[in-house]
Amino acid sequence: MKLDNTHQLIIENISRFIDLTELEKQKYISLLTEIKIDRKTFLMQAGDITKYEYFITKGCLKVYTLDENGTPHISMFAVEDYWTGDMASFITKEPSRYFIKATEDSELLGISRANYDLLFQQIPKFERFYRILYQRSLISYIRRANHGISLTAEERYIRFKKKYPKIVNRITQKDLAAYIGITPEFMSKIITKVNRR
Repeated sequence: MKLDNTHQLIIENISRFIDLTELEKQKYISLLTEIKIDRKTFLMQAGDITKYEYFITKGCLKVYTLDENGTPHISMFAVEDYWTGDMASFITKEPSRYFIKATEDSELLGISRANYDLLFQQIPKFERFYRILYQRSLISYIRRANHGISLTAEERYIRFKKKYPKIVNRITQKDLAAYIGITPEFMSKIITKVNRR
């Protein structure tokens, strides 16, 4: 089966962890929904129940919450070859606390909860894939929380630049500050200081 670029990307992502037959690839692709979203548009808002697990094939999105003052706190950026969504809301069917907003025109593949359950029945090895995906997500979340406690803002910025070189130039300084957990003004000072070295 010849896959288009969109489907090739998700199959390559999955194939890092499980081996699929051609028939299994076709079945999986048949369960996906293609989604296009314009820049500055919400994919999901707090209070929504997450209907899909999303895989980004093109573009960039930010995942964030708002505090009581309306200040955004970005927990992640998702670009090509990344998964995003609110796993807790998707699994429990409870309202999400998160906003997901496109920072670029974006294209995604989504798997609905019904198709997710069907997938596990028809191709049980996908349980292994999603378990690995969720484990890696949890590890990343824990590390990020620890870095927020143990590293300075400058160290968090340097780490972000090294770990996500494809993302750092695609996001605004304001969004980067909301991710690092500092004001845009302080972010500007840190960037200037680091770039002088």
